[in-house]
Amino acid sequence: MPKVTIDDRVIDVPDGATILATAKQANIYIPTLCDHPDQDPKGNCRMCMVEVDGSRLLQPACAAQVWDGMVVHTNSAKVRQVRSTVLELIVAHHPLNCIYCYRNGLCELQTVAQNLNYTKEPRFERAVHAGDADMSSPSIVRDPSKCIVCGRCEFVCSHIQTVHALAKDGRGFTTVIKPDFGKMLGETVCVNCGQCVQVCPVAAIRVHDDTGAVWDAIADPANKVVAQVAPAVRITVAEALGEEPGTVSTGRLVTALKGMGIDTVFDTDVTADLTIMEEGTELIGRLTNGGVLPMITSCCPGWIKFAETFYPELLPNLSSCKSPQGMFGALIKTFYADKLGVAPDDLFSLSVMPCTAKKFEALRPELGRDGRADVDKVITVQELAHMIKSSGINFATLPETDFDDPFGLGTGAGEIFGATGGVMEAALRTVYEVVTGQPLEKIDFVDCRGFAGIKEASVQMGEMTVKVAVAHGLGNARKLMDAVKRGETDYHFIEIMACPGGCIGGGGNPIKDWNKMEQRFDAVYATDVELPIRKSHENPAVGALYEQFLDEPNSHLAHELLHTHYQDRSALLD
Repeated sequence: MPKVTIDDRVIDVPDGATILATAKQANIYIPTLCDHPDQDPKGNCRMCMVEVDGSRLLQPACAAQVWDGMVVHTNSAKVRQVRSTVLELIVAHHPLNCIYCYRNGLCELQTVAQNLNYTKEPRFERAVHAGDADMSSPSIVRDPSKCIVCGRCEFVCSHIQTVHALAKDGRGFTTVIKPDFGKMLGETVCVNCGQCVQVCPVAAIRVHDDTGAVWDAIADPANKVVAQVAPAVRITVAEALGEEPGTVSTGRLVTALKGMGIDTVFDTDVTADLTIMEEGTELIGRLTNGGVLPMITSCCPGWIKFAETFYPELLPNLSSCKSPQGMFGALIKTFYADKLGVAPDDLFSLSVMPCTAKKFEALRPELGRDGRADVDKVITVQELAHMIKSSGINFATLPETDFDDPFGLGTGAGEIFGATGGVMEAALRTVYEVVTGQPLEKIDFVDCRGFAGIKEASVQMGEMTVKVAVAHGLGNARKLMDAVKRGETDYHFIEIMACPGGCIGGGGNPIKDWNKMEQRFDAVYATDVELPIRKSHENPAVGALYEQFLDEPNSHLAHELLHTHYQDRSALLD
């Protein structure tokens, strides 16, 4: 192992390590703006320049590899001067409206400026990038005035998600990252996954904020505001409010929502269980009746738009089931409205989601009826955290409150929808027992779990061997779908989540630290084990719903309310 000296400290490091990685290992601070732990080095921002003995030029720590005997200085006079000048140039081209910026307090440019004790006005003429914020997407806002051209958003969109909705344009100061051909973001192949939001160090790309409309609905006495809360939200909202990643806050979350003025709070775990009943029945029908295989899950709206755009020939493979959000929206505006004896228009249906793509999904005309949306607004965990803070609610000290009936009892199967592999595992728990008529000896399908990009397993169900696959991140989905198109697979059932890690890595969550993603993942499965019911078909709330309203899985009414169809969006590629 090479021995490297950084600021008079001798460090043993693996071959091929960069100066920046070596410094992090030793807890030596080097400022960066373009570096990201989940991306290749780019060397764009030049904030991480360091001095290396024997080299006439300063080196970018994020890209320069170490060698045995290397001596590095991270705080020499030359390094401090260069960093100060680079920061001064960035600030001269950046808006200084920090006090009302979406990322105020969570901005990496602010952090670098604070760490470098930057306290002076730029010497250079101020010249902020021109252009109004692009509000065309219901999920994501792109603000070119704040872009520091770090390249992170382009990298995640093109290299990890393989969507290619963003590209670098211009030269020198005029360089900006934006959609090609002068298009607005909402007109492109963007699938609304929000991974660009997760990696942007400033607020050049941010969540489309709908909190104002929600506050208006809460303040309107004519409205009864009914919220549904996705499984991953209870895993990440406490983190968004400053607590440790993986802190589960289910009861406090319900209390906070009611403290904000929301009338009724339901658990989307219930319609996750309902999704399993509908999807599992659909899978059994395809397996036994010669249907289109492999069947692919349809609960992730980022994945759905990706399939509609890049793989329209595989749309018959998608399950016709709506997402749990879509199913809940339909039930709120029909079953629940009837139960209360109120008109659907008097119910404001609010979804609290980890996912920016859910905002796009709520606007799909096929997820509504009679010209009325089933879900009126979607807010992300980031937006919810802002609302809780602005309400003066001390989340850490809140008592716990249960979800409301009749949709307050979820299962472990519904809870694990929040992690990659969870939908598959939940489905197998139910499909196995329905097909075999026997209880599972081992309920945990561990082959479906973990952060491997593509996972596969075989499950023996009586005389039938069911082969399944799980992919998360759209780059991995593309690999899997290309193999399906080429006829190289024999899977029966495939789960795909657009975001790395699944919903716990969704674009609307607090900005994730990949070193702590396992804490979110572990919290999902710890919650599953703690819940009294762990199989969707054993949920009494779901059973009562079929008995009182839907009749049976895949019934005529179930198809009318809980199933959907898809659009060929390949024209977006032209």
